[in-house]
Amino acid sequence: MESRGKSLKAAAAPPQAVPATPAGRTFTHLRWGMCGLLFFATTINYIDRQVIGLLKPVLEKDLGWHEADYGWIVFAFQAAYAAMMPLAGRFVDAMGVRLGYLIAVAVWSFAAMGHALATNAMEFGIARFALGIGEAANFPAALKTVRHWFPVRERALATGLFNSGANIGAIVAPLAVPWLAVHAGWPSAFIVTGAAGFLWLILWWTFYKEPWNHPGLSDSERALITESRESSTTARTPWKVLLTSRMMWAYLIGKFLTDPVWWFYLFWLPGFLNRAYGLDLSSLGLPLVVIYQISTLGSVGGGWIPGALLRRGWSVNNARKTAMLVCAVAVTSVVFISRTGGHLWLAVALIGIGAAAHQGWSANIYNLPGDVFPGKDVASVVGLGGMGGAIGGMLAAPAIGYWLDFSHDAYGPLFVAAGSMYLVALAVIQVLVPHIDADRNGSAC
Repeated sequence: MESRGKSLKAAAAPPQAVPATPAGRTFTHLRWGMCGLLFFATTINYIDRQVIGLLKPVLEKDLGWHEADYGWIVFAFQAAYAAMMPLAGRFVDAMGVRLGYLIAVAVWSFAAMGHALATNAMEFGIARFALGIGEAANFPAALKTVRHWFPVRERALATGLFNSGANIGAIVAPLAVPWLAVHAGWPSAFIVTGAAGFLWLILWWTFYKEPWNHPGLSDSERALITESRESSTTARTPWKVLLTSRMMWAYLIGKFLTDPVWWFYLFWLPGFLNRAYGLDLSSLGLPLVVIYQISTLGSVGGGWIPGALLRRGWSVNNARKTAMLVCAVAVTSVVFISRTGGHLWLAVALIGIGAAAHQGWSANIYNLPGDVFPGKDVASVVGLGGMGGAIGGMLAAPAIGYWLDFSHDAYGPLFVAAGSMYLVALAVIQVLVPHIDADRNGSAC
């Protein structure tokens, strides 16, 4: 692994001089404003994803879907997401965050609105495929932005904060989508939520610039965010080097095993609450809001843990893996869903803990590439890992649909599998990368 680390390090040039702040007004803590833009984009991203899950009971009745049909619609989204993830990461690396992110959000916003034109399962599948193409760039672009704007010790917290947009999106959607569907028809839900992306485009293009040429960045904050950072060259590390990195494979396999759990919550949880507890479209909102509100705490808390440990002198390896272990143990709460005895709010509490633990896990696994790889390669590595996660979800979705049709909605075994994946994933990561040697120049042992 030492030779591979050297190969990755070789692409990083010696640090360059940091330019002085241009004359004019500067802002305090500008980096957190950039994090706010990432939060807003991720919120919109997850609202657009979740609309179809919330409308699933209505669409099943109106369009005559079976669970297997719905599974293939989810498959279409995840197939596009998986295929585009490595390309999206490379696209963002090549185009730069500012323009690459803008193009991606425009594509997925048009696709989200296009769902309103669908009249059958196949047309919904086409719309979901287009949505997956655009949404694949969200996390590579957001994590590259975090790499640019935050020092190492703040990256997990920043990631946890912007990733909590997934939870806020999952809270806003159950409140807005049923109301829109009831009062204006289900197509309106896709149109209104998809249009929100165009507001973000205006804000992003107006306010975002890279830290090295942002006129509002103060010298003191510029020095903070560039501490202990290598300077990137224009040449990106070749694919063959990335594909021989054990850390890249640890990240990819970790995502492959655990991302499908979040997809399961996002796309199948409304159906579970409908089938197991008889909740209709008008009564799904509160339980889902509570679940995702709990998960918001996990997203921020999971990002806080490694930073707190690093401040106490822990190594990056021990801080990161300890946080992941805490989350992997906490997520096992969902294993006991079948033992709730029909008590809705006990099930909500267990799922909420599991969702919070997943978000805490995500805040840390997302930062593994940033711990190890040079900044110019982070979006590419995140794209490869995202592809692994999407392939896992893509394979799981039809299997879940067929299982539910076959078992007559037996969700218990699905929750057992969901609660077990994180400990398996952490074991794989530990075997592949027993020690993270994060010297911020790309090495990993």
